[in-house]
Parts: sequence; structure tokens; C-alpha cells
Amino acid sequence: MAGQVWFVLAMAAVVVLARGAGTRLGVPSSILLTLAGLVYALLPGPKLTLDPEVVLLLVLPPLLYSTARRSSLPAIRANLRPIVSLSVLLVLLTAFAVGALVSLVVPGMPLAVGLVLGAAVAPPDPVAALSIGRRAGLPPRLIVLIEGEGLLNDATALTTYQLALAAAVGTGFSWATASGRFVLAIVGGLVVGGLIAFAVRRARPYLRDPLISNAASLAAPFSAYLLAEEIHSSGVLAVVIAGLLIGYDAGREETGASRLQTGAVWELVEFLLEGFIFLLIGQQLPAMLKELQTEPPGRVIAAAAVTVGVVLLVRPLWLVVTQRVPVGLHARLGITPSERLRPREVVAMSWAGTRGVITLAALVAVPLTTEDGRPFPERDLLLFCAYVVVLATLVGQGLSFAPLLRWLKLGVDAAEVEQLNNEARLASVEAGLAAVDRLLDADRIGADLAAVLRAQLAARADRYKARTAALLQSGNGDITWPQDYRATVEARRAIINAQRAELVRWRDAGRLPDSSLRILRRELDHEERTLLEL
Repeated sequence: MAGQVWFVLAMAAVVVLARGAGTRLGVPSSILLTLAGLVYALLPGPKLTLDPEVVLLLVLPPLLYSTARRSSLPAIRANLRPIVSLSVLLVLLTAFAVGALVSLVVPGMPLAVGLVLGAAVAPPDPVAALSIGRRAGLPPRLIVLIEGEGLLNDATALTTYQLALAAAVGTGFSWATASGRFVLAIVGGLVVGGLIAFAVRRARPYLRDPLISNAASLAAPFSAYLLAEEIHSSGVLAVVIAGLLIGYDAGREETGASRLQTGAVWELVEFLLEGFIFLLIGQQLPAMLKELQTEPPGRVIAAAAVTVGVVLLVRPLWLVVTQRVPVGLHARLGITPSERLRPREVVAMSWAGTRGVITLAALVAVPLTTEDGRPFPERDLLLFCAYVVVLATLVGQGLSFAPLLRWLKLGVDAAEVEQLNNEARLASVEAGLAAVDRLLDADRIGADLAAVLRAQLAARADRYKARTAALLQSGNGDITWPQDYRATVEARRAIINAQRAELVRWRDAGRLPDSSLRILRRELDHEERTLLEL
């Protein structure tokens, strides 16, 4: 037991080091962790195997939920047509293209078996692309498209995978049944996700304790997934819908303390789960190579090359074709000219299709035998092809995505974005001043308290106005803060640090118990969080 604990601690240390190195080098930690797993796989020592049940039940729901709850539901709704195009139509096209071509290249491979591979490699996992894109200042609309695609494509791919697998193992298949199951999976996932979100919203008035609120938040994705799977619907879609609705509704009936703590908990969950998963991906290569020793090398290379080639080519072709649809058809579909992607945006989106753990987990879950007891056709070959796709996209596209974005000069005006945020801050101060007036008119507060509250809000407004003036001096899109503004923020931070130090001296002198120190220090921590980053 002690050895296993040390092994897990060592993996956690690698995850932390990869995060630090990635930040310093400007490379997503997911790529560094995959490479670290590859290196470790070649060394002697214990290895972890990819358990599909663990991935699909314990890893995927919280990761999808965490991404969904911080995504913008209005932005996804506004871009629903292109998101559906990428997450449903493109996934289906990729799955059938890979399945058809690989079954042609590998003699004797049934089309259903090829579709199992195609469905597994079809959905992108945008973790690496989003990490690079946010750091490089990718325009908000492209971020929304990549996020929305990543949230919804797993449901399409896994449903297609389950139907293809049923045909491949011989449990019976018909197009009518498959279509019915597909519709049931989608509708059921939507309904279950909506019900979980509704239940959380109704329970919020009773979840005032931050710890209870966090427990409910952690339970939500697993409840949505299990309930949907129980009625043979899409658990993935249920988790996504629940996360989107709960995240959108987070401002209602939820205390500030609960919101702060929940956000911190989900950041930690996402960081650790993603780290362990990408480290685990790299460790799978030796076992896969061992299983392929009896396969003809030419056959393996051809199958892998076709799979990677189709995955890399279908995405840009689809994006180009959908953008070149005649203007008249765009109008009939309700697509305005502003919704069409520019050529540079098409290039960027074409290279944002990195694959991840779902691709491998789906194929590891393929049974060893068919319904009649025969070995599942080409199972080891399918798994190797999927692994090559993950490496080629995650490492190849991931490492080249940032240079591509710089070459395309696709960047957002940081000063303009921050200016909008500052205008919203000033609007919130105005709302606060109006609330003070209403409280005073209703005799709920006295004139002296009203004056104090107005002074506090006015001081905050003055800080925001000074920030606005500094932003107006940023003419090239980058934010450059004047020295006097930087000095003001640093002075406020120094004052808070001095207050913390004084509280610690009181504790050390025996004048303040540790329980009080933690409360007072937390107050200062929250005050420091309000300092705007330079």
C-alpha cells in the first residue's frame, strides 16, 4: 500500500512540475505530461493501464461538467449552428470516412469494425488547443466554438460508437433501431441534464453552507451521467446540459462564499484529473506495441497513416466547404454574414482538432470477443491507430498551434476587452449607489451609514475611472499601465501584507488564537482578490 501511495504522489509531483514548466515555456502541460508518460513507459517500474470504466464514469463527467459550468450558455446559443456543424455533422462525417477507408486498406475488416475506430477518433478533445488559444489571445468567438464543439461532440461520437460496436460484435443492427437509439440518447440526455439543473436550482436556497453547496456541486455530474445511462440515454450530453444550465444560473440564490469555494474546488479537480489522464496516455505505448508483434508492419503502417490522414484532412475540408456554401443558402439557413468565419479563422479552427483520452478509452472498452465467441476483428490494430492519432494531434498540432496563431496574427484586443470589463464594473457601482438611495428612502438605513456606503462606492468608482484612463493610453491592443497606477496597486498590496504580518505577530505573542487568525486572514485574502491584476 505504501508503495502505491508513493507512486501516486510521484505522479502528482510530475503533474505539478509539468504545469510549472508549461507556464514557463509557453507549452500546454498536457503535451509535456504525455511526453513524460512516454519516457516513463520505456523505463522499468510499475505501469498503470487505461481502465475505460474509470475514465467514462469517474473522469469524464467531472471534466465535462467543470468545462460546461464555466462556459457561456448565451454565447453557445448564439453560435449554435456552427457548433452543431462541428460537434454532430463533422463527427459523423469523420467517423464514416475513417471507417470506410480503413476497412478498404485492411483486407477483411468489416465496415462496422472500421466505424468503431472512426467513432473513437472522431471527437476532438480541445484541452491543449484551448490552453494555447487563451494564452495567445484567440478571439472569443473561436474560443466559444472550440469549447462548444468539445462539450457536445463526445455525445455524438460515443452514441455512434455504441451503435457500431453492437453491429461489430453481432448483437443485432438495423438502421431503424440505430436511428431510434440515437434520438433517444439525445432527447434523454437533454431531459436528464435539464432535470438535474432544475433540482440544483430548487435546492440552492437550502444550500447556504459552502461545504454542503460544494458537496452538491461535486455530486451533480455523476448524478446526471448515471441517471441518463440508466435510461439508455447519453450520459455525456446530460452532464454537459446540467453544467451549462447550472453555471448560467450560478448567480441566483448562491452565496458569494459558496461561489468562491466551488470555483476553487473545480479548478483543483480539473487540474489533477487532466494531469493524471495525460500522464496515463503516454504510458500505454509499450503495451500496444507488444500486442502488434504478429501484425505485418506494412498493414499496420497503412492503417495508421490512413486514420491520421483522414482525421487531419476531413476537418479543414469540412470547414472550407461549409464556409463556401452559397450566400443564398446561408440566408435560408438563418446564417448572417457576420457568423461566417474569415479565412484565417478557418485555418486556426482546422488545426484545433487535438484528440485525447476519450479516443483511447473507447477502444480499450472494445470486448475481446464477438457474440459468437470469436476474437474481435483487428482489436489491437484499432487501438494502435487510435493511439497514433492521439499522439499526432496532441503533440504535433499542440506544439505547432501557438506558432500558427502568431503567424495568422489572430489576436484579441486585450485593452478593448478590459475596457468592457471596466465599464461593467462602473455600472455595478452605479447600481450599488442606487441601492443605497432606495434603502435610505425606505428608512432601512440612516443618513450617516448612507454617507459611509456612498463614500466607499465612490472610492471604488474612482479606482475604476483611473483604470479606464490608463486603458485609453494603450493604443496597440496591449495593456500598458502607467507607473502611478502600478504604484497605487502595489501600495495597496503592501498594506494588506503588512496587516497579515501584524496578525501573525499577535498569534505568535499569544494574543490571538489560531481560529481567529484564520478568519481575519481570510478577510484579507478576499480583499486582495479584489485588487485588479497588472
